[in-house]
Amino acid sequence: MAGKPDPYAGIDFEEINEATGLEPDEIKCLKTCFDLFDAKKQDYLSADDLDEILRAMGFRPSKEELMEILKEIDEDGSGEIEFAEFCQLCAKFLVEDPDIETMKRELKDAFRIYDKNGEGFITMDTLRGLISELLAPLTDEELDGIIEELDEDGSGTMDFDEFCEMMM
Repeated sequence: MAGKPDPYAGIDFEEINEATGLEPDEIKCLKTCFDLFDAKKQDYLSADDLDEILRAMGFRPSKEELMEILKEIDEDGSGEIEFAEFCQLCAKFLVEDPDIETMKRELKDAFRIYDKNGEGFITMDTLRGLISELLAPLTDEELDGIIEELDEDGSGTMDFDEFCEMMM
């Protein structure tokens, strides 16, 4: 479309990605959000704008909490949140690594799928089928080697701790 300015001109996608882990499509989406909150078209957001954004997201920060968040993300100390700083704030909510407890809970759910009888272990036959499906094509020797390596205690089964070790 001729004559319409590129809304993403001037955005250093690579730099923002390196700083935040956000993908280009996420950065573009955040630019649209940023522009909506930047009603005065100043190319920055104020503390009041930040308060409004956080409240729209369901957070109710006190003035002190708001100032703490602002201090944390306002890298240049201008009191204004530029687009890159806005991306860093949003990335905290979008890219947050799951904590260890969340990961263990998810692994426990996955473990239960293969521990069909609820015995607290997965048989090596079940694991053999799973691995051969996931890593196909494997020779029997390769599969035996993997199973031998995973079955550290030689029990012929894999308990939850061994499963976690394999998955992490």
